[in-house]
Amino acid sequence: MSAAEVTLLLRLGGPLQSWGDRSVFNRRDTRPEPTKSGVLGLLAAAAGRAREEPPGELLDLRMGVRVDQPGTLLRDYHTVSDYRGRPLPQAGVSAKGLQKPTSPAKYTHVTQRFYLQDAVFLAALQGPTSFVHALADAVRRPAFPLALGRRSCVPTQPLFLAVREAALEEALRAEPWQATERTKDLYLRSRRGSRAATVDLPATLDDPNGEDSLNDVPQSFAPRDRRFVSRRIRHTWVTLPTGFLQADTAADDHDPFALLGW
Repeated sequence: MSAAEVTLLLRLGGPLQSWGDRSVFNRRDTRPEPTKSGVLGLLAAAAGRAREEPPGELLDLRMGVRVDQPGTLLRDYHTVSDYRGRPLPQAGVSAKGLQKPTSPAKYTHVTQRFYLQDAVFLAALQGPTSFVHALADAVRRPAFPLALGRRSCVPTQPLFLAVREAALEEALRAEPWQATERTKDLYLRSRRGSRAATVDLPATLDDPNGEDSLNDVPQSFAPRDRRFVSRRIRHTWVTLPTGFLQADTAADDHDPFALLGW
């Protein structure tokens, strides 16, 4: 890490998130964790960039994501129809390049939309100090509404956590666990002794020598010219303190008959 670089930390949490890296008309999936295109798109919106504007220096940011709370998958029942009461068009086109109506006429089409419910992620972005601080200011005072992958997916607070003078992986290993109190309580109840003192969380980091790849680096955010290229990534695990050791030990030492004087 260069001395002139810092790492921006964002807490990506909300009732719903959806991070698709491919989309077709009748099905929109979500990946199990935020995509680079989605996170950079959020930063571009915060900074007030037009969708037709090239990503530019945003592409130079190294990104890492820690899964603090994986959430659960939701499939939304979704239908499409023409408000004018006309039959829906076919996928194919005529010789003139026009879509023909369905035959027999079809007025409603069922589509599938997938979301993550109650998920929480820690996103880390490493880059030049002045640029990262400018992005941090933009996230705290965004020019456009911010979303977790889709416009309907509004983030909960806090979204901005900090700017750390640490490298990407170091920041992911040092930041406290961001899961909800309910998730932490369930984790404590499911474990006893020293195992409750720490939690192991999966993380994914940009790494040119990584063993895997994702096709989610945006070359254009323009609605009619969306283009992506691949990046190499590395999967790892980080171990964090939970803060539960003292409470858990106290629970183990509890004597239910103490109040009776036995």
